[in-house]
Order: sequence, then structure tokens, then C-alpha cells
Amino acid sequence: LALVLGVFGPFSADAAAANPIRKVVTLLQKMQTQVTDEGKREQKLYDEFMCYCHSSGDTLAQGIEAAKEKIETGTAAIKESVELKAQLEGDLKAHKASRDEGKETMAKAKALREKEAEAHASFKAESETNIAAIKKAVAALEKGAGQSFLQTPSAGLLRSYAMEKADLPDASREDLLSFLSDAGGSGYAPQSGEI
Repeated sequence: LALVLGVFGPFSADAAAANPIRKVVTLLQKMQTQVTDEGKREQKLYDEFMCYCHSSGDTLAQGIEAAKEKIETGTAAIKESVELKAQLEGDLKAHKASRDEGKETMAKAKALREKEAEAHASFKAESETNIAAIKKAVAALEKGAGQSFLQTPSAGLLRSYAMEKADLPDASREDLLSFLSDAGGSGYAPQSGEI
């Protein structure tokens, strides 16, 4: 037996190693182990992906809804901004026109004030001259020097003022002009010191 075993022993180990069926079986066993391991890994990945798909589907739907709301809000804000810009541009145009109109009005008012100031200065100078003439006439009449006053230039100024510009009733104007024209003297002398 030992001899048989000795003869067949090395042959059977070599035979088993060289046996193609054994090789195929061993190879299939290894493949089965690998396929099982790969299947477990793929099942784990599949479960994770399915969990992601289920949870992310809801998250994505919520994100899409939020994005739609943001788009609507953004669109409304843009529309409002465009309308506000158009309104502000219109207001700016109106204010510029109003400012130009104001400048033109100010220029006209300034020219009118200057013209009125010139007229007032002329009127004031003439009025001051007339007032001075009247004061001299009153002073002369109070002194009783009627005849000498009538021959002064002040009497001529008073006469032209009474004829052209004085706001006097017609009767008073005629009396004043009659007195100022009386160069020959009618003998009038005031009885009292007042006029």
C-alpha cells in the first residue's frame, strides 16, 4: 500500500493539480466569492442611491418650487424697478423743465425790478426836487416875500409841477397857477404867518 501510495501519491497530488475539472471548480468557487462580494457592494451602493433618490427627489422638488418663487419675486422686483426708473426719469425731465422755466422767470423778474428801480430813482429825484421847491415857496410865503419868490427858479419848478403832475383839484390848481403867474403883483400878502 505504501508502495501504491508512494507510486500513486505523487501522481494523485500532481493529478489533482493538473486535473482540469478541479481547476475549473476552484476557479468557479473563486468567481462565486468575488461575485458575491461584488453583489454585496453593489447592493450597498444601490441602497444608498435609492435612499438618495427618494430623499433628494423631495429636496429637488422643494428646491424647484423655491426657485420658481424666487424667479417670480425677482421678475416682479425688476418690473417694479423699471417702472420706478421710468417714473423718476419723467420726474427728472419735468423738474429740469421747471428749473429752466424758473430761471427764465427769474431773469424776467430781475429785468423788471431793474426797470422799476430806474423809474423809481427818476421819480424820487423829481419828487425831491419838487418837495424842495415847495419848501422854498412856503418859506418865502411865510416871510412875506411873495414877489421875490415868484422870480426864482423854484417858482418855475413849482409852476411846472402844479401844471403837469400834482394831484390837486382843479380849483386849487387854478388858484396856485394864478398866484404863481402873478408877476405884476396883485398886492396879496398873507395876513397871518400861515399858509
